[in-house]
Amino acid sequence: MSARQRVVYGLAFFVVFVALWSWATFGGHVSRTFLADPLTMLREGWDLLTKYDFLSDIGMTIWRVIGGFTLAAVVAVPLGVLMGAYKPIEALLEPFVSFARYLPASAFIPLLILWAGIGEMQKLLVIFIGSVFQIILMIAVNVGGTRRDLVEAAYTLGASDSGIIRRVLLPSSAPEIAEILRLVLGWAWTYVIVAELIGSSSGIGHMITDSQALLNTGQIIFGIIVIGLIGLVSDFLFKAFNAWLFPWKLA
Repeated sequence: MSARQRVVYGLAFFVVFVALWSWATFGGHVSRTFLADPLTMLREGWDLLTKYDFLSDIGMTIWRVIGGFTLAAVVAVPLGVLMGAYKPIEALLEPFVSFARYLPASAFIPLLILWAGIGEMQKLLVIFIGSVFQIILMIAVNVGGTRRDLVEAAYTLGASDSGIIRRVLLPSSAPEIAEILRLVLGWAWTYVIVAELIGSSSGIGHMITDSQALLNTGQIIFGIIVIGLIGLVSDFLFKAFNAWLFPWKLA
């Protein structure tokens, strides 16, 4: 399938989705109190952008995602590499990491509010907790799966343990590590909205909460769509950066 065909198929699904949405709302099959029609959603979205400074909320949410995700990556990438490279470190950390990655980040919000208040640190920590353990384990598995013959050949040529990591494990695993970070970045967007739904005075999640109290489903849907669009753009940018950084991966 060509790239053009893929774009056409992808757009076709969205066209069908909007058509069904319009049929359900304009046709009176679903009350507009519970589901705004597409035109109302666009009108409410325009009001948010022009009258209620929604661009500031969008910018705040993006900053939180980038901040929390960056903190998680800075901690998780070295730990994941060490776990994949050294079996004693893997034996020490893997049980806890495997346990912690099943803990929902939203469950920590009451504790984080007690520890860090309702400021920015609390929201960054929600994203950090939701992302860091996933990244650690996925990178550890990837690094641990490096071809054994490459490692043995490097040892035969006199490489040290640190040299194996720098010149074999990291170059071999780097494209997959970048892909792992791209995937987990998508999960970070779900965590930031959860963090903003409670104890927040700004951000897309805060706007959604306020709109829910007013039964303004048009604004709620617009906020959800904005999140999806920003996430899609960030995913494409991350993918393009990975392709530029590791061109041999596409070969």
